[in-house]
Amino acid sequence: MTVAAAQPAIVAGDLAANVAAHADIVRASGARLIVFPEMSLTGYVLDAPTVAADDPVLAPLIAACAESDAVALVGAPLDWSGAERIGVLAVTGAGARPVYAKMCLGDTEPDRFIAGPRPGVITVDGWRVGIGVCKDTRILEHLRETRDEGIDLYVAGLVHRPDELGELATRARRIALKIGVPVVFAAYAGPTGAFPATSGGSGIWDADGVLITQAGAEAGAVVSAEVGPTD
Repeated sequence: MTVAAAQPAIVAGDLAANVAAHADIVRASGARLIVFPEMSLTGYVLDAPTVAADDPVLAPLIAACAESDAVALVGAPLDWSGAERIGVLAVTGAGARPVYAKMCLGDTEPDRFIAGPRPGVITVDGWRVGIGVCKDTRILEHLRETRDEGIDLYVAGLVHRPDELGELATRARRIALKIGVPVVFAAYAGPTGAFPATSGGSGIWDADGVLITQAGAEAGAVVSAEVGPTD
């Protein structure tokens, strides 16, 4: 399967512009599955309004997925199952639906958001794709529970400071070697919320933890690769 990790340029408070940026990346990537950073539709802004899966503003992204036969995993604050959560929407040509809520909240996130109760797994072309968000990727309980769902690929959206760039590779290698699956990390580039700068470095690692491709620090970059099933 061809997968992509994207780090779009995000405009805080402009959902329509951010949806358009996501749609452009979906069309340009040529990938079947495209992963975006944590809260990518709004930016990592903890007081951003929630995004509804049926909001008409998502229409350009849905159309791009339809034209490209793609699945986009996008981040947003969601009002889901009776609580506000840091969530992930799976967007296809058929629409958008919530598929995961961040299990391991950090810093001031619990002041507003409720942690997700369980792992998130979607199936794409027979691949079981496990989903994480930022802090999840270093919490063993989350990783064990996701592994136990029987996944073929692990993906996550993250936000890190520039001096934390190396943490992406450390976590990706650990996950690949512990679970035995390829890993796709999509990280912010450029400013977002309280972060005046972020790391970029979105990348794809194979099931042996070997880096296949990685973006630089520039906003708007996207990297893609074909990953194969593990033995």
